[in-house]
Amino acid sequence: MRELSRKVAGIAASATIEISNRAKEMERKGIPVISLSIGEPDFDTPQHIKQACIEALLRGETHYAPSNGIPELLAAIAKKIVRENGFPCIPEQVMVTCGAKDAIYDAMEAVLNPGEEVLILDPAWVSYEPCVQIAGGRPVHHKLNEKTFQLDDSVLERLTSRTKMVVVNSPSNPSGAILDPRSMNLLADICQDYDLFALSDEIYEKLIFGKKHVSLASIGDMAERTITVNGFSKAYAMTGWRLGYAVAPLAILRQMSKIQQHSVSHPATFAMFGGLAALNGDQSCVEAMRREFQKRRDYIIQELTLMGFSLAPAEGAFYAYVKVEGDDLEIARRWLEEAHVAVTPGSAFHTPGWERISYAASMDKLEDAVSRIRRCKA
Repeated sequence: MRELSRKVAGIAASATIEISNRAKEMERKGIPVISLSIGEPDFDTPQHIKQACIEALLRGETHYAPSNGIPELLAAIAKKIVRENGFPCIPEQVMVTCGAKDAIYDAMEAVLNPGEEVLILDPAWVSYEPCVQIAGGRPVHHKLNEKTFQLDDSVLERLTSRTKMVVVNSPSNPSGAILDPRSMNLLADICQDYDLFALSDEIYEKLIFGKKHVSLASIGDMAERTITVNGFSKAYAMTGWRLGYAVAPLAILRQMSKIQQHSVSHPATFAMFGGLAALNGDQSCVEAMRREFQKRRDYIIQELTLMGFSLAPAEGAFYAYVKVEGDDLEIARRWLEEAHVAVTPGSAFHTPGWERISYAASMDKLEDAVSRIRRCKA
């Protein structure tokens, strides 16, 4: 067989595969595993959103749509951005994608040339680095303050003449931390002073506890250099719908659109009508889910703290990021084998010594999981 792609061969497989595969194997054997490793709401998609999709199917919305998305949804997203995120946006600056991950990949391909560097703030979601690498770029990691999970001036030491972009994720997956005004303003200053692009992943913007979401593009002239990525999966429990979107300056959006045209064409037409109903419909479902997540958050943070764990500031998303003593992968294995609780080791997010615990699970499961971890820790 001839040699396969060197570029793809150089990309590491997911660091979470071993734990995930083992948990599934145990479940097949009838072992009652509690999975707190998945980044997915455990709620059903709200009925009015499903109904809008069903109606779209019944009236024949089963054919090709414009590559950037149906016009009604582009307009709704643009209005939402102006109203909620506080920066200018027109429908021509919006592209609906097959999930937020697709938007991130398209952005990397549209912006990066071979060898150009992308600054990634750790702990960071597992797919940022591979998206940079697939686009021919070079990921450069910078660790946030381990106690506050904020940015300081030391980030300047990571910048070079090849730095092209910085990736921002607030609220954060995996830590749940939110970048404070000083960190956000520092990022904006760096991007403006060094002429950098920014990719702002805001997929958890609706899941915030006691704070207010701030879009990077709303600061100064950052809208002129920021690609804002968002979607429907977390706020509306629509993970399987594969529906996200990007908002970007026209010059960047046009290049991203080419990637979509020649790859997936566009998201499923009828699914986009569900997204339209999500944005235009009653938002009480979003608040109800947020309140339930906050209840779970308060419980699990309290219990883990009582067990003696230190945690990242869980200000948003649905994760508790827990500091552990020892090898995080070995500890995740032990919790799985002995306590039958699956979590994600921090090494997957470029921060060894931590465990990500998702509280996107029922209170009954969380209470059971806490009891199991407590016995295992003892």
